[in-house]
Amino acid sequence: MNSGMDHDMGSGTDRNMDSGTGHDTNSAGHDTNSAMDYDGHCAEIVHQADLLASCLTEQATDLTTTVPSCPDWNLAQLLRHLGEAHRWVENLVRTRATEPPPDTALRVLPRDADRPPAEVAAWLTEGARLLADTLRSSGPDAEIWTPLPSGSPRFFARRMAHETVMHRADATLALGRDFTIDRRVALDTLDEWMELGSLPEMFDYHPDRRELLGPGRTLHFHATDTPPDAAADWIVDLTGDTLAWRRAQEPAAVSVRAPLTDLLLLIYGRVPADNATFEITGDAELLEFWLARVLFG
Repeated sequence: MNSGMDHDMGSGTDRNMDSGTGHDTNSAGHDTNSAMDYDGHCAEIVHQADLLASCLTEQATDLTTTVPSCPDWNLAQLLRHLGEAHRWVENLVRTRATEPPPDTALRVLPRDADRPPAEVAAWLTEGARLLADTLRSSGPDAEIWTPLPSGSPRFFARRMAHETVMHRADATLALGRDFTIDRRVALDTLDEWMELGSLPEMFDYHPDRRELLGPGRTLHFHATDTPPDAAADWIVDLTGDTLAWRRAQEPAAVSVRAPLTDLLLLIYGRVPADNATFEITGDAELLEFWLARVLFG
């Protein structure tokens, strides 16, 4: 299980932002449907890498530990993937690439874990800072290749912030520790997942997702630990010709209630729905069907 960074990253799709998801931006680089702006995403890449690094160095960490949410990887491979992803994007943004550079380093990952955790942690944070600095230098509106709608560093700033969030979750869960996240970041990470997963081109990459569509097929996710002004409700609407979503609190065929962080981990495929944390009412089979079809990977 990989995160959204690997969601058809090599597809070569290159077009301006016009996804049909209601996503919009303004000239200052602020994502108007996002809880965070461009500078916030740049800062979060570094912050999340720092949190992950401290997780590795707080106590003796065995980098050969299997990562349950990425079962083909051990911890050393997970960290190598993330650090190489930071550097891959940094190179792409810095050079104003018009096509994707080779990505072998972030995909072909040796299982050896001979580097000490402190050295790996330092390498990881170095790459995150380098990426954030390059994104800030380029600004949000430079013209570059992106694998999905945007055509600007704005896409990668948001994507890599959440890539780092979710791989920190992978590492934290693998080490048996509690994963916590700022509410604003969790909301933005969930929104981006919904937006990317609802893009029309997802049917091109994953034709089997058309099987999700059908009358009466709606899902509602509600965060139980947020104030009303957070509007932490998501409706996934599969009743039309495309996958759709909206922030709303409405009746649905299946409803899932849980704390925000748990919803994030569920929707990103990091924890199963049969966990007692989740209060599920309605068509549980629809929930399982949807989760199985929309996994990042």
